[in-house]
Amino acid sequence: MCGIFGGLSLSGGVIDKAVSERMSHQVARRGPDDRGEFYDRSVMLGHRRLAIIDLSANGHQPMTDVQHNLTIVFNGTIYNYPELRQQLIDAGWAFQSHSDTEVILNAYAHWGASCVERLHGMFAFAIWDKRSQQLFLARDRMGIKPLYYLKTERFFYFASNPQALLQTGICDTALDPVSLHHLFTLHAVVPAPGTLFKGVKKCPPAHSMTLDMAGKLEISRYWQLTAKRPLIARSDTEWKEAIHDALLQAVKKRLTIADVPVGVLLSGGLDSSLLVALLAEAGVNNIKTFSIGFEDQPEEKGSEFEFSDPVSAMYNTDHHKYLIPNSEVMQRLPEAVQNMAEPMFGQDAVAFYLLSEQVSRSVKVVQSGQGADEVFAGYFWYARMLASAGKPLQRFSPWYFDRDHAEYLEMMDAVYAVDDVTSALVSDALSTEFSDTFMDAVLRFDTTTLVVDDPVKRVDNMTMAWGLEARVPFLDHHLVELAAQCPPELKMLHQGKGILKQIARGILPDAVIDRPKGYFPMPALKYVRGDFYQMMADVLNSQQSRERGLFSRAYIDKLLAEPEAHFTRLNGSKLWHCALLEYWLQTHLV
Repeated sequence: MCGIFGGLSLSGGVIDKAVSERMSHQVARRGPDDRGEFYDRSVMLGHRRLAIIDLSANGHQPMTDVQHNLTIVFNGTIYNYPELRQQLIDAGWAFQSHSDTEVILNAYAHWGASCVERLHGMFAFAIWDKRSQQLFLARDRMGIKPLYYLKTERFFYFASNPQALLQTGICDTALDPVSLHHLFTLHAVVPAPGTLFKGVKKCPPAHSMTLDMAGKLEISRYWQLTAKRPLIARSDTEWKEAIHDALLQAVKKRLTIADVPVGVLLSGGLDSSLLVALLAEAGVNNIKTFSIGFEDQPEEKGSEFEFSDPVSAMYNTDHHKYLIPNSEVMQRLPEAVQNMAEPMFGQDAVAFYLLSEQVSRSVKVVQSGQGADEVFAGYFWYARMLASAGKPLQRFSPWYFDRDHAEYLEMMDAVYAVDDVTSALVSDALSTEFSDTFMDAVLRFDTTTLVVDDPVKRVDNMTMAWGLEARVPFLDHHLVELAAQCPPELKMLHQGKGILKQIARGILPDAVIDRPKGYFPMPALKYVRGDFYQMMADVLNSQQSRERGLFSRAYIDKLLAEPEAHFTRLNGSKLWHCALLEYWLQTHLV
């Protein structure tokens, strides 16, 4: 798990080392253990290392295969690298390290671009092929690892975050109205390849890119999720057993492929609790678990310790609890925003940021439960969509969209007006070309698109801000493929995640299984009042905000006048959405 960056001068010039230094600084927190750069006149590759596998100097990056003139920078973990390594040894390839990085390098030399189809894990990497004068880049199937890029006639740059690209001095930072429409409709999700900035793109999940020195960029999909029933039908019991086995294997892979201890972020919900139970089933003793809580508000408790504590006690884990005062939440909010690669409306980003700070002092790797709700239908709105009538978009948007198109136009300055591009995107995504039913299509869209740029990106950003690697077993692509074939009605039983609840019965406390779906409690940022309200008012009334002119002042004044009267269908504060975007822009744009 690391930070990567690099660039090509398409005009044949030399990459400025000062640009490389600035880019390296922007990804430094992702890899505190080592750094390195590779220069070959028109080519630069850079790396910041978080040492997880092969902790020796042999794992240093950029890594070069001198014989084949290949150089790689890689961020992520390949869980099947021991098997691939043996295959390559059998085929005559030699290794100088025990790292998964060298496995990718030799796999590319042996299989070419198709090597990505053999990689099981999370990854973003770039390989410079000096012989063919091409740069090859790829991103994992589920988009767990980020890969941003910019391209002009003279230059191509890539990095683990957009902030590194801003340091090139050539990035077009004009805001993209289409991306703004997605952002404010899909609660901060801007699907790849878009970002807020017109000059920055992101490689879509399950895609690779090839760039030659003439500037020709080819982007190819190497994997597609299909949500259709298998040819051989399974009984309900067979589905439960198959998913249990696949999840157990996913958890075990994310435990054993590391040369450092692995912990669990234990929230008190079903998903993270099930990870603890499965690790115990795999024979792991003295599991390190970590929970965070906040001060209570009169309306809501600030922690889920009442659920996480019994799980820890049941499995006798080495448990660490952190209670954060509300005053620290507000004080540390600017740091969390500083570490957001893109704007994130989910207020639990701050919780993950503060939790990761504490956890990073004990371990370098944790397993986390992100993806379970999308893969196994855990959200309350799925049942409402299923019960609705009409075309797919009519069944989806009333329960999911943060605001309708008319409100978007009311909210934004006329400069950012666009057609209803999000409805068009969702309509296309909900076609049944790769799905059996409407609900299959919804879950497929959630799993391949929405989860990528909401919870997965949020957790990656906030953990990597502290040099902590988060592994997400529920997004193991083998498990995802199996779950996508499972009938939606099995997943939606018992108010959602029914099949996971059946697996958990008897190995977790009933109170954890049967509790209502919860979210990271953040009382200080949930109730739009006091210091939190004042912070948002100050941001939106600032001179920078007024000069930027992003929002209609009449709309902002309406939200400020009644801050607790304007919420999205999913109970998000519309005031916070506007304030967060403006604050993020103030933080990241010079």
